[in-house]
Amino acid sequence: MAPVCYQVNLQRGLGGGEVYTAFFARALETLGVRTVLFAHPDASFWERHLPATTRVIPVQRIDAIGRHLPSRSCWLAFHTPGSEAEVAPLRRAGHRLTAFAHMPLYGRDPASLRPYEMLFAVSGHVLASLRAAAMADVYPEPLYGVAQLEGRGDEDEPVHAASPYAWDPRKLRDRLFGLGYRLYDRRRTRPAYARLPGITLGIVSRLTPIKQFPLLFRHLAPVLARHPRFRLEVFGAGGYASVRDLRRALSPLRERVRFWGGQTQVGTVYRRLDYLMTGLPEKEALGLNVLEAQACGCPVLAVEAPPFTETVAPEVTGLLYPDPRSDRGAGFERLLLRLASAPFRIERAAAATHLARFAPEAFRARVAGLLSWLGARGVLPERESECG
Repeated sequence: MAPVCYQVNLQRGLGGGEVYTAFFARALETLGVRTVLFAHPDASFWERHLPATTRVIPVQRIDAIGRHLPSRSCWLAFHTPGSEAEVAPLRRAGHRLTAFAHMPLYGRDPASLRPYEMLFAVSGHVLASLRAAAMADVYPEPLYGVAQLEGRGDEDEPVHAASPYAWDPRKLRDRLFGLGYRLYDRRRTRPAYARLPGITLGIVSRLTPIKQFPLLFRHLAPVLARHPRFRLEVFGAGGYASVRDLRRALSPLRERVRFWGGQTQVGTVYRRLDYLMTGLPEKEALGLNVLEAQACGCPVLAVEAPPFTETVAPEVTGLLYPDPRSDRGAGFERLLLRLASAPFRIERAAAATHLARFAPEAFRARVAGLLSWLGARGVLPERESECG
């Protein structure tokens, strides 16, 4: 039987880390390593995204994992790291604990990653932050990711408005607001998205604090307001405060901004935009939406800084502009003037080499290198003594 990787992802919602967990499982499967995933019972989306051979074990907390593991040493790969106290029993049982760093450590406490004997970075930006924090035993190459769009939208599929809010049931305010919003939401019509005249910029992302969209548009919205040909379409959901702050930041655009809520069929969305806009860079780890948009032929507009300098090929798959916090949006305004006079498009032949870095085959090759590295350190179980 094949060796097993026990992945741990206890997030309740589907985001970039969950998509990453799924395509890591696919790469492992093609390389002869089966996945057993420990997932939160409220996460009902896994079956649609994982390989058919994956076994999902529902657990609410990390301390419930140990009872599902065999007594032999097993390889665990955490996507949602736990504290030292939570994972210590697993280490004492002889299991090998590794973790993905899905966020850069700049401005963050590295304590959450210290209990793990080996760390995997999803980008060079994240890898540099791990080294700056003096984290030991870091896999020396970034794994990057995959523009995974199968089953996530086609050219002709309609996109209907959905709630822009992702309510957190652990917060009393969100439970109360969520109840009121659901009552309102049942009565409202759900228009289908249709392009309006002009140049369409889009956000396709969870509206989370790490993206820093409100801060970005406090600088960019006044610039956009001076250029009436541009409009902004927001596809994504977030917490009450995140949506509120973004609406406030975008108020100079008035009727030229629309919120469409979270969408699962993102491939459809990318193909109906002229350009994807990213958030601010320093808290971003990789940006799977950047990879996905480019794969759909949608150019990316991003701040000229890591990780976007790793994932966007300038003048090939997108355009980079100076951080608006440093020039009050002057560079972004020059970019708008350029796009208003001549559209920028991705030429598939010119972009082929860049896009190939984020194809499943390239990711699988990077995962094969990781498995070899882990095998040299005795982490991977041998086939005759596999776990589970």
